Amino acid sequence: MLTYIVRRLLISVPTIVFVSIVVFGLQLLLPGDPALALAGEERDPQVIAELRRMYHLDEPIWRQYLIWVGNVLNGNLGESIRLKMPVGELVAAKLPVTMQLASMAILIAICIGIPMGIISAVKKETLLDYGANVVALSGISVPSFWLGIMMILLFSVNLGWLPASGFVKPSESLSQNLQTMIMPAIVLSSVTTAIFMRHTRSAMLAVLRSDYVRTARAKGLREPRVVFRHALRNAIIPVVTLGAIQLGELMSGAVLTEQIFTIPGFGKLIVDAVFNRDYAVVQGVVLCTATGFIFLNLCADLIYFLVNPRMRG
Repeated sequence: MLTYIVRRLLISVPTIVFVSIVVFGLQLLLPGDPALALAGEERDPQVIAELRRMYHLDEPIWRQYLIWVGNVLNGNLGESIRLKMPVGELVAAKLPVTMQLASMAILIAICIGIPMGIISAVKKETLLDYGANVVALSGISVPSFWLGIMMILLFSVNLGWLPASGFVKPSESLSQNLQTMIMPAIVLSSVTTAIFMRHTRSAMLAVLRSDYVRTARAKGLREPRVVFRHALRNAIIPVVTLGAIQLGELMSGAVLTEQIFTIPGFGKLIVDAVFNRDYAVVQGVVLCTATGFIFLNLCADLIYFLVNPRMRG
């Protein structure tokens, strides 16, 4: 197992290096000049020159990249040009919000998607199967921004059950925190729920047709025991590893959901940074998100190694 972990870590290192190059190169695609934006309306040439020197904007691109990488390796993600705060502090403040949203979304997807997939496979070509597939296809097809707006109109405007936007820290009020996060979590989980349902259904159908399941039924075992004890234990293996990958995608894909519900997480932070041409914040947030996604992919590989005996053979 140690050899497998070391090999996966060695593969992750060049991936992170490549990601850092792409993340740094994103600043070249952003329109405008941050020095001009910071100089104000008068745009004094001396002030602009000082700003370029202060933020190394007068250096060649390769030199700026090496300076940035050196600072990142020392734990310094730079300073927000607009907010005059270290990017690391901004990340530390916003990351728990997005992590909570993504965790709630993945929990909803697991609790709904996996049971739907099991029922759909066991009741193949019945009304339950067709209904589960319709729900799954709807989850994939319906745009998240439209679903979010419709939920706000229904549960906030018409029924008044939940707040339309905002965020309350769990330390201040856990009940209000859950009230503000439940709708965004449902919206964010819609696609992931459908993915879990489809993967669980496909895996269960393949396992239910296997020889050992037919043998278990021939021995007279009850159907729930066959489904949950024999079939599900093997069918769930690829779904478990999929969960780690989906968690990374939820964290990186929460931008639109956080904008709709005005949640102060990674998504809103990076959108504001792009509009303000705050390169350091954009680079820091994207680098942290990409590194976290690579880490979760590594965790998915390790989980698959642990739960699949054939990998250890």
